[in-house]
Amino acid sequence: MYEFIKTNQMDIMLALCASCMTMALLLLITKFLPRRRKWILIGMELVAVFLLFFDRLAYIYVGDMSHTGYVMVRVSNFMVFFLTSGIVFNFNIYIIDLINEYGKLRIIPKRLMFTGIASIGGMLLAVISAFTGIIYTFDASNHYQRGPWFLMAYVVPVIGPLIQYTVCFEYRKKFSIFINTALFLYIFLPIIMGIIQIFTYGISIVNMAMVMVSVSLYVFSYLDINETVVKSHILEMETLQKEQKSMKRLFEQTAGAFVKAVEKKDEFLNGHSAKVAEVARRIANAAGKSAEEQEEVYYTAILHDIGMIGLPDSITEKDELNAYEKELIRQKPLLSAEILSAITEYPYLSLYARYCYERYDGSGYPEGLKGNAIPEVARIIYLADAYVAMSSPKKYRDALPMPIIREELIKGNGEQFDPYYTDILIKLLDADVNNKILTEEVQIETELQCGTYRDKISAGIAIENTVTNISFLCMESETAAGAFSQPSIILFDSFDRHVYNREREIEAFKYTEYGELWFDGHSVTTNARNILIKVTEHESEAVTTESAEQNYFISARRFEDHLMLVMDSRGRTVKVIVALPDKTKSAYIGITGENCYITGINIENTEDITRAEDIPRIEDELDYTDRMVSDVPNIQIDRPRSASTEGIAIKDHLKLKFHSVSLPSATLVWHCPYIVLFYSDDKKVYGEGYREYAMIKLNGESDEIKEFANNKVSIKKKEQFKNWNVWKDTCRKGMECEVLFKRKGNTITTVTENLGISIENITTINGGNGKVYVALSGDQVALTDIRIL
Repeated sequence: MYEFIKTNQMDIMLALCASCMTMALLLLITKFLPRRRKWILIGMELVAVFLLFFDRLAYIYVGDMSHTGYVMVRVSNFMVFFLTSGIVFNFNIYIIDLINEYGKLRIIPKRLMFTGIASIGGMLLAVISAFTGIIYTFDASNHYQRGPWFLMAYVVPVIGPLIQYTVCFEYRKKFSIFINTALFLYIFLPIIMGIIQIFTYGISIVNMAMVMVSVSLYVFSYLDINETVVKSHILEMETLQKEQKSMKRLFEQTAGAFVKAVEKKDEFLNGHSAKVAEVARRIANAAGKSAEEQEEVYYTAILHDIGMIGLPDSITEKDELNAYEKELIRQKPLLSAEILSAITEYPYLSLYARYCYERYDGSGYPEGLKGNAIPEVARIIYLADAYVAMSSPKKYRDALPMPIIREELIKGNGEQFDPYYTDILIKLLDADVNNKILTEEVQIETELQCGTYRDKISAGIAIENTVTNISFLCMESETAAGAFSQPSIILFDSFDRHVYNREREIEAFKYTEYGELWFDGHSVTTNARNILIKVTEHESEAVTTESAEQNYFISARRFEDHLMLVMDSRGRTVKVIVALPDKTKSAYIGITGENCYITGINIENTEDITRAEDIPRIEDELDYTDRMVSDVPNIQIDRPRSASTEGIAIKDHLKLKFHSVSLPSATLVWHCPYIVLFYSDDKKVYGEGYREYAMIKLNGESDEIKEFANNKVSIKKKEQFKNWNVWKDTCRKGMECEVLFKRKGNTITTVTENLGISIENITTINGGNGKVYVALSGDQVALTDIRIL
């Protein structure tokens, strides 16, 4: 390396001079550095250029005995020694500028003041040497010779940077990695070269190193400022995003406040638009829409009913409207579109709000658009709006229970609502119910102040096939004044576990009352098939005087269609056996009373499983399978998939025919047969090693099972399909069903058509061509005469 540098030293010097001069020119036109630092760096680059330039001239003219050579050797050597200290001086200024910016320097550190003075001293020493020869001299042949004080010339270039670095090290945490790297190289590389220079002669590695680190200073300064620009850009983008979010929040809050003001026209609409917006956004998200598309759905839903502000209060306050008022209501989306058209930043608000009341079958308003001609966002919002309307209380009714809402969505699928988004919403609702997100657990009251008969009734306490113990305290009301005062319990079933007495609510919540029981043994039977009561008096515990407060205990259990309750109070035990209408119904206890105060209601659920022999049967089991038995035993399914046929292997081709009749208790469109494709070791649904591939309801629903198979279902309503009420009536009367299965490898095609509902489901099983079975199941249905063809 030494020989290479010595041989090519002149060319290397020239190349480094050119590079350094280029850096100086680039610095001259650059705009990314502070003005003061730019000129300091230009000065450092120029000092480095001239240092190496004069060093090169010294080598060129050495030994030249001409007058020019005599002058140039002396001038060039003087400039080399002078500029060496000059570089230290310029670097001192550079450090001061850096720590002034990053460290907010107010007073120049004494160490920098010292190195600044020392570098000036070094330059003066070079001037003195030019006249005295104490550092260098020239012989008779015009060759450079070291003087007696030669080493003094390297004190400032070596010691000065070391002192400067102590300052740089102190402020290192305030500099970027690029600045720290540049400072380290600028200080230590020339020092190392200076030490080597002492032991070498004939090459100027110190000066070349000075030029190289001067170039690196520009490069690292550029990298530092580049990183700063990037960080600034990121910060700017973050600030912009925060501002955008802030603007969105402001817009949302303003829109929400505006909507709340409009919704004040009807207390039952309070919060309606916000709920619609949340549901609509969930649908859009489940459909895979982008964040931007979801925002369009959300904000349009928030404001889609803003046109209500233009309607007379007399209309919004009425339950029933005449023809003229109905026509005014149909103007609401047009008013909304007109109002929102003023928000020019979001033109989609006006467009989509205009069509939020169009129906998929073309029977909506204001233009009667049909199918995909309705903007997609408007179709989503119309569906969400209908769901929120059904799930919210109105002046004339409470919120509808989830099964009724679900059925209405199925009925409107493809007619009132877009079928694609309706399927998505139904699956979301099913998942919510399964995860208990949407339907919170019913809260049972802990106390009741009962006045007149049935004015206060607790929410229903479920009677399951395990023992449930209930206890409470009861005392006569102070205002009773000798009137009848006693607690009682109501046995009932309803979708939301509450007791109803108005005809509209009874129908909406499918309320069924089995009977009412008192703790003295009296009872009223309504829809129970039979109630058997046995009263036992305990003489040793008889109460001779009325106390202010009495304890009451109930123990309840169930097996299929029979209930047993044991009621204890005041030295009396009342044992009750109730035969329910059938096994499909749920059963709840509602606590109530007359002229009494009930408190301390406590419920304990045990793990004591009820068996058939624990409850004496007082009525025969209802069986709707008393028909012909063919290839597969008849089955009765009282609750969702509570029973299934044994699995039938699917090979290349299989056809099943069977008779189906919905049970008398069936009220919903999915109370019909189900088809289950699966595998298990024992050919039983939910058996050992169970894997489910598909579950298809004959009303057209299909569970989306992804773990073991992928399903693609196609559902069509043909001319034979009348309406869903006809569907339910026919299912209750009974119908013949036929299902065809075709298998090719790991793909199974299921085809069936019933009462105009045509279904084709293609199941692709993940992972091989193993055994696949089909079983028949359902919900509140009896399947008989099952034939394999």
